Amino acid sequence: MLHVRIAAPAPTQPGFLLPRRDLAMAWILMALLAALAWVLTVAQSRDMGMEPGTMGLALPLFLLLWVTMMVAMMFPSVAPVAITWARAIGRQSAGAVRAARIAEFAGGYLLAWTVFGLLAYGVLAAAARLVDDDPEAGRWLGAAAFLLAGLYQFGPLKRVCLLHCRNPMSHLMRYAQFRPWARDLRVGAHHGLYCVGCCWGLMIVLVPLGVMNVAAMAGLAAVIFLEKLWRRGPWLTWAVGLAFLALGALAPFHDWLLPGLQMSEPSMDPTMVRPH
Repeated sequence: MLHVRIAAPAPTQPGFLLPRRDLAMAWILMALLAALAWVLTVAQSRDMGMEPGTMGLALPLFLLLWVTMMVAMMFPSVAPVAITWARAIGRQSAGAVRAARIAEFAGGYLLAWTVFGLLAYGVLAAAARLVDDDPEAGRWLGAAAFLLAGLYQFGPLKRVCLLHCRNPMSHLMRYAQFRPWARDLRVGAHHGLYCVGCCWGLMIVLVPLGVMNVAAMAGLAAVIFLEKLWRRGPWLTWAVGLAFLALGALAPFHDWLLPGLQMSEPSMDPTMVRPH
């Protein structure tokens, strides 16, 4: 059973809480934004393979695709915090000012994931060079990614960041005390950094599974959503960690677990085949 801690009314915190109808509409809006991002991501994946690395994209295009992926994967799980903070903004401003402040919050959140995207680009480029030089190295690189992701699920940083994401209200009350200058940008970036800290271990399995592996992205998005909003989320965190450790042990011996680290075979152009 999923739970959203911000939905229940509390007279001591009127600035943050939404009526049930407004909460439902806000959730629908967040779901529609995520759905649009999924449509764009799936459409892009059809034109791109799962070969190692950055898929030949220049950094600006990669970051644009990366941010779209993060909207698709993260917006459902970040909806409680985003909706609650947007409600606080709505009580303090209106019109263009309110829209600008909400955009500033969203921009701060996506900025944190954009910075992580820069790191991901470097890791993927290095992985592509490694596999290009030695295709067998991909097996051990994939195993290392799974093992690192699995171990991180049990680590203290994961626990701290997940606790923040599962219990946002105390942090939102703290954010209300921030100085007005760029407050919304800083709130979005601060929460985004916690989200990166919670989820980066999950994201690195896209190195062996393929950055444009839509099935893997959907599975990870479901894990992220349940970790943050399901009452048994911490148990799921440990179960996923054990699954990643098992995949890390199997990866060196099963190439099908590493579609994102397999060099694509060059297709043979029949016009280039010469008769004997």
